[in-house]
Amino acid sequence: MRLTQSFDALPLTPCTAEQEAEESFAVDQLKLLCDGLAQQRPSSLRSMLNSLALIAPLLNAIPNVVFFIKDRQARYLLANLTLAKRCGFKTVTPLLGKTSADVFPTQLGSGYTEQDLRVLHQGVQIQDQLEMHLYSGRETGWCLTQKLALYDRQGKIIGMAGISHDLQEAKANHPAYQRLAALDIYIRQHYDRPIAMDELRTLTGLSVAQIERYCKRIFHLTPRQMIHKVRLEKATELLASDLPITDIAIQCGYTDHSAFSRQFKAMTGATPRDFRATLVP
Repeated sequence: MRLTQSFDALPLTPCTAEQEAEESFAVDQLKLLCDGLAQQRPSSLRSMLNSLALIAPLLNAIPNVVFFIKDRQARYLLANLTLAKRCGFKTVTPLLGKTSADVFPTQLGSGYTEQDLRVLHQGVQIQDQLEMHLYSGRETGWCLTQKLALYDRQGKIIGMAGISHDLQEAKANHPAYQRLAALDIYIRQHYDRPIAMDELRTLTGLSVAQIERYCKRIFHLTPRQMIHKVRLEKATELLASDLPITDIAIQCGYTDHSAFSRQFKAMTGATPRDFRATLVP
């Protein structure tokens, strides 16, 4: 019995600056939806998929957010059109029944599927994981990902739900923006070495708690995520060159090759060596 769901007939609406608040609200609602699905304990995935048909317009109305349900084998059962288009499909139907390893570049897709299986087999929860994705056309983009295991009434994992939304632009109209913009510049100038929170506290004149709170509000990231983002952006530039990976690790502020590889794979789904292979025309 095939448990799949598509919403190809529903149009995507373009995202404008005026829609930013509505989009942020929708993202929050989808996060709550994932949490709710994880607590729902349905009798089967089929019943869950049927209930989700009611929110189909919402799923396809947010162009910067992907939403999906996967089965125990990490195959897409439900997806929105945004995800399908990023995988190179014009409609959702060709995506259904496939794993991430089937639709993303080999070196990256296998890493995404490996992450899925940790959720499906171990019940691991992934919350606001900063990730770099390589979309069709070799375009890179940053997103925050959430993945949760789905359980039936007997407490058995029957699938997983996930949402991944694009990292939004910094909120320049926030009162604390200027001080936090200086923090962003400081990170970009010193990413090649360890950066202590005390440095950021001295720079901004804010407490650690304030820095954490304002970074989330303005940049939508924690200070630590901001540092990792800058380091990986530079690393991906250097991986397009012939520079040895060990040298890239050092230049990007990592103490050794293995630490760099672990962090890189956690945020891209691929090792630096495998990611470099995807950059070869």
